[in-house]
Amino acid sequence: MTQDWVVYMIEASDGSLYTGITTDITRRFRAHLAGKSGARYFHRGRQPVRVVYTEGAGNRSAASKREAAIKKLPRSEKLQLISAAQMTPS
Repeated sequence: MTQDWVVYMIEASDGSLYTGITTDITRRFRAHLAGKSGARYFHRGRQPVRVVYTEGAGNRSAASKREAAIKKLPRSEKLQLISAAQMTPS
């Protein structure tokens, strides 16, 4: 059984953007809200607000590579990704 991996961005309470990967975005967001399982990013006064971007990645390797690439982008380009995704019909 293969799992479909997803790269995601979450807007934090301070307006910053967190990027991660998962096979279950709902479960992962709930874990962030609860302060469980990794993501020290949300342990320092920041709270996750909402998922603002998701992108299918197929497998873990592809997801990890895409996550790294997104993390290297300047904030302006991350915002462009989010904006473009919101304009694309589902």
